[in-house]
Amino acid sequence: MRAYIGRQQAISAEDFAELALGTPVELWLGAEGETDEERAAREDAARDILADNPNLPDDLVRIAAQVIEDNPDLFDVIPLTRPARRRPARKGVAA
Repeated sequence: MRAYIGRQQAISAEDFAELALGTPVELWLGAEGETDEERAAREDAARDILADNPNLPDDLVRIAAQVIEDNPDLFDVIPLTRPARRRPARKGVAA
């Protein structure tokens, strides 16, 4: 089975991440062995992207949380149960 995002085929998890971000993952995480100059240039580019799209971090965290919630078996996490909401007591009624 093939997976496409837009017109791009995603073959690996890295492909999905890159297509979701719109940038290579290395831009945000860095690359092993990068020089100080390369790191500075990468960080400048990342700052420019964030300046153009200040909601990007929140959007990505929301997407990641949804993917993890929908597929906990892929991430070896245990879903937490949410406590029941307590209703405030009404006046004149014992809780």
